[in-house]
Amino acid sequence: MNLNPYFKSIIEQDTASVVICDLSHKILYMNPAAIAHYHGKDLSGMDLLACHNDESQEKIRTVVRWFSTAPNHNIVHTFFNEKQNKDGYMVALRDEDGTLIGYYEKHEYRTRDDSPFYDLP
Repeated sequence: MNLNPYFKSIIEQDTASVVICDLSHKILYMNPAAIAHYHGKDLSGMDLLACHNDESQEKIRTVVRWFSTAPNHNIVHTFFNEKQNKDGYMVALRDEDGTLIGYYEKHEYRTRDDSPFYDLP
């Protein structure tokens, strides 16, 4: 069974911004939440490092090197934005053999969702 349409649907429906990159830091995919976060700009095809300052670039490279040192090195909490009440993470992407093939960055908002449960319009 091909699960790719299921995975694609999961990532596209997620309200967390997700930016997927290969090991050369090329942005392969941005979900709709990430595009909205970047003012409607789909940066796919661009170099992620070009979007960051020198200090952030070095931190990204350091995390990717750490991912490559062990198959259980898979997630790093990279920042907290108090104003937006959100956490940022870098997460390793691995193939079936556990080989590092890329990474993704995601932003998770921590503000409690106060909408009613099962509120179906």
